[in-house]
Amino acid sequence: MKIMFRLLLLSLIGLSCGDNNAQNKLDATAFETKLKTTPDVQLVDVRTPEEFKSGHLEGALNYNIHGAEYQQQIAQLDKNKPVLVYCGVGGRSATACAQLDKAGFGQVYDLAGGIAAWKKAGKKVVE
Repeated sequence: MKIMFRLLLLSLIGLSCGDNNAQNKLDATAFETKLKTTPDVQLVDVRTPEEFKSGHLEGALNYNIHGAEYQQQIAQLDKNKPVLVYCGVGGRSATACAQLDKAGFGQVYDLAGGIAAWKKAGKKVVE
């Protein structure tokens, strides 16, 4: 029974992500370019506050995906403006992107590999 539930859950997650999310997964260089060249961009770090304090992208909002206020914080974002999302290695941001896509956000971009990939590419973080 647990296996069937997990398979159903995974298929639902896959359906909510759709092809749109896969197309909007950007490597560190493309993510940085999108961040610098997109007007009115909303940059969201979905890691914990402790992780955020250890280093984050400049200008990022810290909306902990597992925090009690997460849904209220996400509701404050403008659905008509692009949203760039990242986490530690890409799992939580993929979940957040799927949620944003399902909530009607038109332009959602995910940092492939998270901040770990960003740092590996030699990109700047704020500590």
